Amino acid sequence: MPYPEKPALNNYPINELIKKRWSPRLFADQPIEPEKIMSLFEAARWAASSRNEQPWRFIYAHQEDQINFNRLSSLLTESNAWAQKAHVLIVILAKKNFTYDGKNNYNAMYDTGAAAFSMFLEAVHQGLIAHEMIGFNQERAVTDLGFNSEEYKAGAMMAVGYAATEADLEKVDPKIKEKELAKRERLPLKEIIFKGKK
Repeated sequence: MPYPEKPALNNYPINELIKKRWSPRLFADQPIEPEKIMSLFEAARWAASSRNEQPWRFIYAHQEDQINFNRLSSLLTESNAWAQKAHVLIVILAKKNFTYDGKNNYNAMYDTGAAAFSMFLEAVHQGLIAHEMIGFNQERAVTDLGFNSEEYKAGAMMAVGYAATEADLEKVDPKIKEKELAKRERLPLKEIIFKGKK
């Protein structure tokens, strides 16, 4: 299935993977090859991090493993129920403290976000789609997935799969269809960059 085209309307040249990446919500009923799943995590593994701490951890399940997949999908909020159609669901954790001295790693979520973005770009490269969400039950994630909330914070979930066809757009909730077809927008550069001081 080709990656759904909705390229960024960039004002300056950027890498094609960054230009192509967006967050579709409609997934095909198609499994992802195991090596492609592992390539996502390999891409995350090589992200930059403060002191090379690599604070990211991932709990994942795919549709063939229904028990674990159902456990992860049950964490989604009602507004993110569409993500249950993805082939893979991933809960993204950040290790709160540095390993080297046990002190608070205030950079952990920032570094984990960089790893997640590496996964996004690898997904685009592999012809997959991905969508990251904060709409999930974080309290139940702790109890249902068995990690220590003193040690890790669940930052987001990611849904990954192959893209649905354009014909599938006609079968979905009109609100989701509207979001899928909406123009991509970003703040202009003059609102986000400042030379020397703000």
